[in-house]
Amino acid sequence: MSGDYWEEQYRAGNAHWDKGAPSPGLVDFLAAHPELPRGSVGVPGCGAGHDVREWARAGFAASGFDIAPTAIRLCRQKTKAALRPAAPASRRPFPLEISFQVADFLRDRPPRKFDWLFEHTLFCAIQPLERDEYVRAVLRWLKPNGHYLAVNYMIVEEGARPPFPATRGELLRRFTPHFEVISEWMPRSYPNRTGRERMFWWRRKPR
Repeated sequence: MSGDYWEEQYRAGNAHWDKGAPSPGLVDFLAAHPELPRGSVGVPGCGAGHDVREWARAGFAASGFDIAPTAIRLCRQKTKAALRPAAPASRRPFPLEISFQVADFLRDRPPRKFDWLFEHTLFCAIQPLERDEYVRAVLRWLKPNGHYLAVNYMIVEEGARPPFPATRGELLRRFTPHFEVISEWMPRSYPNRTGRERMFWWRRKPR
């Protein structure tokens, strides 16, 4: 869908995919892997920025990107609110850099190459005809040997609007030429997505 489509959804208050909290699968992944070297992480399609803030709280230099300017404004407002003294201390600190920027992940040049990319149901939100471009974008934004962590919404229902169908077989077919799977599993999810998400932890193959 075009950037105008997503901007219209945010302006109209139709961001029904925003659950007001980071992906439960991401929260569990970061808690389970405190040994990970802290580096840079890019979060395309970041929406209101919940996942970006979760990466930052875990000590990563986190950057969020979204095609909708209103989403980026929400990111900055919510991040500023989270840093206020009245916010719970356990949720307040951001030890490293956190930033947000309007960007078209599929077409724009990245501001830098990242050690990590994280996507939360972005693959299923783009037109199926653009999925080759999506894979090329991941390669463009991620360092060689970098890590790509994805929470994929596994649905089969056809529709004229996102989310669009996505299957494990398609993901493996598109990504295994360029990435190796470190692990895959069914994560803890929001209640309305239980059993319908699958996480993939990929490492980009060296050039």
